[in-house]
Amino acid sequence: MSKKSLEKTIKPTEKAFLVGAEIAGEKVNLPIEESLAELSLLADTAGLEVVGTMTQKLSHINPQTYLGSGKVEELKLLCAETDAAVVIFDNELSPRHQRELEEILFPAVRVLDRTAVILDIFAQHANTAEGILQVELAQYEYFLPRLTRQWTHLARQGGGGGGRSGGVGGVGLRGPGETQLEVDRRQIRGKIAHLKMELEKVSQHRQRYRAQRKRSKIPTIALVGYTNAGKSTLLNKLTNSTVYVANQLFATLDPTTRRVTLPGGNIGLFTDTVGFIQKLPTTLVEAFHATLEEITEAELLLHVVDSSHPNAIEQYQSVSETLKQIGAGDIPQVVVLNKIDKLSSSPSFNFEPFAKALRVSAKTGDGLAALIDQVKDELYENFVSIRLFLPYQEGNLISVFHESGQVEEITHVRGGVRIAGKIPGRLYTRYAPFLAKEAKLETEEPENA
Repeated sequence: MSKKSLEKTIKPTEKAFLVGAEIAGEKVNLPIEESLAELSLLADTAGLEVVGTMTQKLSHINPQTYLGSGKVEELKLLCAETDAAVVIFDNELSPRHQRELEEILFPAVRVLDRTAVILDIFAQHANTAEGILQVELAQYEYFLPRLTRQWTHLARQGGGGGGRSGGVGGVGLRGPGETQLEVDRRQIRGKIAHLKMELEKVSQHRQRYRAQRKRSKIPTIALVGYTNAGKSTLLNKLTNSTVYVANQLFATLDPTTRRVTLPGGNIGLFTDTVGFIQKLPTTLVEAFHATLEEITEAELLLHVVDSSHPNAIEQYQSVSETLKQIGAGDIPQVVVLNKIDKLSSSPSFNFEPFAKALRVSAKTGDGLAALIDQVKDELYENFVSIRLFLPYQEGNLISVFHESGQVEEITHVRGGVRIAGKIPGRLYTRYAPFLAKEAKLETEEPENA
């Protein structure tokens, strides 16, 4: 192939202009400049070339165009000067904001927000049937209120379905595809309902699989952390496996589980999960419910932090907030400061959660022996005192307490048993809903009274 022919074949990279706004009183984990730097990485991962950035401080959001009218006119001129084809807002745009902005900037420029870029990256990285279903659901739910303008984009660009094989041109356009150009909102809602049913089947399958794992008494350890913190590399090093690793955001989308033999011959199942990020779209949290259950059902979390990142503390806080959001905030956790090989000296943070964190390098293997020992201690040797009222229908939990815990007191009462003793810390979240209040215990009558 001649050089001229090759140049015609290679699609030019689209240019993107980034926009961020500081809203008075809005809580954020990162300063606006650093948040835009992260958005730039997202844009690069999605295949865009960032050609400029703009910021504005706002006392309130403009109900029509989000930014002030003067800033929008300035943005229009900057897009023309830089030949930008896409404007990406770091803040989440409402459908109205997107429509109003595109009325001003369209047809030369289309307007997206951080959520649309993340959805596009997920569409590129979804490989399994489950991952593709989850991404497709999130995309449909995001695009539904933006339907008219979105399908106009697709008509202009052309192309087919989503994922790695997708042919839709331009970031933010992969996914449902050109076949949806003629469908109306009712049909889209029908598609959403179908996808939810399919994902419910996935969820039920995962629940059966997790129930089987629990019966085998093999605990699960979920690796969680900010995207690109090194979770997949850590899993590979711990298990001698070959999970896909890349130095980019959201390289791992689908959860991967591997067995690890712990000191003393005990077994643990380590699960690599999708990385988190600040401003994680609600649509993704909802669509990835079945996958995120791998975290909420784990007995232990390894919270992996990139110790070499200048915003390590803020990234830790973002992940912690998301864990609380999905109901995993109370699961026992080991904080792991990864990538110490990138530091000239041992990492030091004046931050309480990092004071007892383990320092490791997933790349070189430094600190991994201590990590495995800590996991064993958390799962099998660290016991917590607990006092419960367990209904008789929770017979499985009563049996697990006898098998894995240390029963100090047990009394059969009407409807169940009062039980006190010690259990491994990894089991605490399973028993937390049945914690007994002393007042209740005092008023319960023995079954044979």
